[in-house]
Amino acid sequence: MKLNAIIVEDEKISRDILRNYIGKYCLNVNLVAEADNIEDAYKLIQKHTLDLVFLDVEMPFGNAFDLLEKVENRTFETVFVTAYDHYAIEALNNHASYYLLKPISIDQLIKAVHFVTQVKEKEFKLQDQIITPKVKSAEGKITIPKQNGFEVIAISDIVFCKADDNYTEIHLANSKKLVSKTLKYFEKVLSEYTFARIHKSYLVNVNAIVKYKKGKGGSVVVSNGKEILVSASQKSNLLSYFK
Repeated sequence: MKLNAIIVEDEKISRDILRNYIGKYCLNVNLVAEADNIEDAYKLIQKHTLDLVFLDVEMPFGNAFDLLEKVENRTFETVFVTAYDHYAIEALNNHASYYLLKPISIDQLIKAVHFVTQVKEKEFKLQDQIITPKVKSAEGKITIPKQNGFEVIAISDIVFCKADDNYTEIHLANSKKLVSKTLKYFEKVLSEYTFARIHKSYLVNVNAIVKYKKGKGGSVVVSNGKEILVSASQKSNLLSYFK
């Protein structure tokens, strides 16, 4: 799959190195343009249909996060390229697909492009389609505590679980239940079943997902109509569940 991409980097030497590496080792990447500041980069993003943006963090008159904040309905993947490792957490929070440290490792660059290619190929197949998981419906039951005892719930009836501090909301087709257990607890309990952690706050029954939408990290629509954001770090894992 061809990936239309741009490089956003204020240092000419760094742009030249990255361009040469991409041209030699990442043959499915089509570099359509380059920018050395966030204003020009924003114009390029508005002008082109992009799959991938190689993005330096620190630039004159702003930084990478300022740029991404301006972009609405972002559908491209982002690979951060920087000399500083302390931006990693913020990069993840801004739905980065990969984080490359300078000087750029060719092997890591190849891995980053391969990762993005896999994600985009799967997204292309699944976007706005009724999707079919590769897994069978979950069978079994779990118990949840109640003031006067416990309640039994069929695992297949759970659409998703949402974190609420030290509590978890269990959402069924037409109702929800608040349980005094953490989402991490339910992630462990349901680990052998068809549940995917798609976000720090959400654990979703894969068989309840009916649609996938591209976006900053992507989102899924589940059987009760709820649309839930997918974090970029969990996107590849989620897409692997589907045919």
